[in-house]
Amino acid sequence: MQMAGLGTALHVNKKGAIDLVTEVDLAVERMFREMIAARFPNHQILAEEMGGAATVPLGPCWVFDPIDGTTNFAHGLPIFCASLALEIDGVAEVAAVYDPNRRELFTAERGGGAFLNGVPIHVSSAADLIDAMLVTGFPYDVHARVEEIVGLFARFVGRARAVRRLGSAAIDLCWVAAGRMDGFWESDLKPWDIAGGGLIVAEAGGRVTNLHGAPFTSRGGHVLASNGHIHQAMLDVIREYRTGRTLSSES
Repeated sequence: MQMAGLGTALHVNKKGAIDLVTEVDLAVERMFREMIAARFPNHQILAEEMGGAATVPLGPCWVFDPIDGTTNFAHGLPIFCASLALEIDGVAEVAAVYDPNRRELFTAERGGGAFLNGVPIHVSSAADLIDAMLVTGFPYDVHARVEEIVGLFARFVGRARAVRRLGSAAIDLCWVAAGRMDGFWESDLKPWDIAGGGLIVAEAGGRVTNLHGAPFTSRGGHVLASNGHIHQAMLDVIREYRTGRTLSSES
């Protein structure tokens, strides 16, 4: 359904100034909700377009994004995916992220490792930021926070081998898990953006926290995922940047 709509004259609505939703997002989510209702009628669902369990529910909850990277999709840019996690009491136990453009299915089960099309994957071995390729994303309120967001981006540009901005947090996380990227950071995310990818990185041998280094939760809204080796260095860059901004605002 996603690929059939790619590059066509889509009906696009705005949830915010730059936050888009297409008819395909809605159709895929409806199809998913119908499937879960038929197979697991007692399970809860939290998904991007039609909402759901805003707080962490007890028991099983499917966390789903029908198209992660909707802006890319709406513009015909083939960097988007569907992202899914099954959380039990707020903890992801199973995850799947499918990139239809590359026909890549990333999966993980807690304690069982991470896989790409059934083949085990592992994070990279880069040990220093100067040898690392990083990736990030910008929040939908970036227009009101350009200096803050781009300032941190620039700080990492000055420390890493390269920094990329692809437009899909779920793909960013999966590419860290597969060793294509060495680290990923982003703020102001939703559970459906990061629940699946967070588990996949952890099961691929990586480290996943929030931007302060505290334990990761899908509803925390912030994530730092890495191969583990450069994690502290990335935390240090974020802390130093934020400390500098605070001191500047007080002076």
